[in-house]
Amino acid sequence: MKNIRKYLPPLAVLGALTLVPAATSSFAAADTTNYQELEKFMSVYERVKANYVDKVDDKTLIKGAIDGMLSSLDPHSSYVEASDFDQLKTTTDGNYGGLGLTVSIEDGAVKVIAPTEDTPAWRAGVKAGDYITHINGELVYGLSLDEAVSKMRGEPGTPIKLTIVRPGRDKPLDLTMNRERIEVRAVKWEIRDGIGYININTFSGNVADQTKAALVAIDKATGGHPLGYVVDLRSNPGGLLDQAVDVSDAFLEGGEIVSQRGREKDDIERYYARPGDLAHGLPVVVLVDAGTASASEIVAGALQDHRRALIMGEKSFGKGSVQTVVQTGPDAALRLTTARYYTPSGRSVQAGGIDPDIAVPQLTDPDYKDRRVVREADLRRHLLAQSKVEDKLLEGDDTPDPRFSAKADELEKKGIKDFQLYYALNTLKRLAAPAAVASAAPQKKSR
Repeated sequence: MKNIRKYLPPLAVLGALTLVPAATSSFAAADTTNYQELEKFMSVYERVKANYVDKVDDKTLIKGAIDGMLSSLDPHSSYVEASDFDQLKTTTDGNYGGLGLTVSIEDGAVKVIAPTEDTPAWRAGVKAGDYITHINGELVYGLSLDEAVSKMRGEPGTPIKLTIVRPGRDKPLDLTMNRERIEVRAVKWEIRDGIGYININTFSGNVADQTKAALVAIDKATGGHPLGYVVDLRSNPGGLLDQAVDVSDAFLEGGEIVSQRGREKDDIERYYARPGDLAHGLPVVVLVDAGTASASEIVAGALQDHRRALIMGEKSFGKGSVQTVVQTGPDAALRLTTARYYTPSGRSVQAGGIDPDIAVPQLTDPDYKDRRVVREADLRRHLLAQSKVEDKLLEGDDTPDPRFSAKADELEKKGIKDFQLYYALNTLKRLAAPAAVASAAPQKKSR
């Protein structure tokens, strides 16, 4: 999951040193402490290089030191080289050979955040909250995130077998699939009973333009009279910040969309909507779940705070941090968490997520009660919402509304395969004017 600002030109300033006199004794004391810590590092480095059972080259030791330093910060800061650098670039472009999974590492285990729709993993039945224990029979426990991802990626058409442990199931599952060229169709749309349905799977590339085109096409397909819109952000792992801002802008007439705030009090950058609501003020329902993360949470938070949309589903993932990517060499880059983002009302999404206005469980998923989902707050060393805020203040209530007591098989008999979408569509019908509902009733799905 990467809320990435693409700052890729090399920063030569990182290699420049300027010596200035210490202004105060406190600066001198700080320098002394720094030198002592560096001496400690060099002592360990020299001891390992001289006495480790096998010879270790300098590159391996330095890379390991960098990885250790960044992994002590938060789950999203990392340093990548060679093939990992290529993977970073292709992920932001939404085009790579693999399975279509967003994963994380916790205590050495590979956890599935969410599968991307219409990808090999999604079709094979991988679900959010699954643990991947083996890849092609090889134990993957203890691998780094980049190592695990590289094993899952590969040439399109090549087979791969994942061994899955799913909470609530007694035995592991072996799922076999073929890798594919993952060219995510970021935006899909159709008309359902006079309602425009827009499914946004990721925020890479030109997602904002595709979303705006979908709004125009829906307007044309309904003769300019849609009842409203469902924007589906479920299992959307996020992506580019500017795309999230532009998608939010398409539904707003004005006001702040999001702000990102760095370490210093005055390090604040705000993004605003421009006049022009392409949805014409019609009712909007945004669907979210535990796989809704990062850039997609920016959209949900902005529309919720402006009371422009009704947020429905389950609490979102809670990734409210911004990663800046800096190319440090021809095939290396530093991905560093540099800011937290806040919704227009000043809420930090970090570790807390977006709570839906109406909590709707996915009743058509037979495992939804037993399957444990993974959110940002479950990741080790996750950032707090803001400095000096305790995690317990960010905990939400995931208890399903007791009104939702139907069983998956009962809904299947009624032909309902996606209960959350079914509930969203019915809600919009109730919000629409009776006359509009009557005029739209004969319409069939157009795409």
